[in-house]
Amino acid sequence: MATPQIETVNTGADKAKLAAAAALAIAALAAYYLFAKQGVLAQWGALLVGFAGATVVFFTAEPGKALLAFGRDSWREVKKVVWPARKEAIQMTAYVFVFVLVMAMFLWLTDMTLEWLFYDLILGWKK
Repeated sequence: MATPQIETVNTGADKAKLAAAAALAIAALAAYYLFAKQGVLAQWGALLVGFAGATVVFFTAEPGKALLAFGRDSWREVKKVVWPARKEAIQMTAYVFVFVLVMAMFLWLTDMTLEWLFYDLILGWKK
């Protein structure tokens, strides 16, 4: 059995980019709280600009590129899915509801039977 290959951050440049992205995200959070006296617009502007910068830096690193490639491949696979027609979806939903109703009745009857068996017949506790 072949062991799966684990991808790690190899290059120093990628590590630096990831560290810069993390630093930008932390700086954005710090700026949000530091700009409290300047108003809500300045707070949110600093937060959004900082996170946007962190996102751009992250997606230039190899893990970010791999994440984008994964997203593209996933979207391509979703487009291949054959979704059921409205009639089929309604029928399957009805089947599920009927099954749940039948199971609920079965479990209720089982519970009532066991209650009668244990409390009334075996223990003699009449209600």
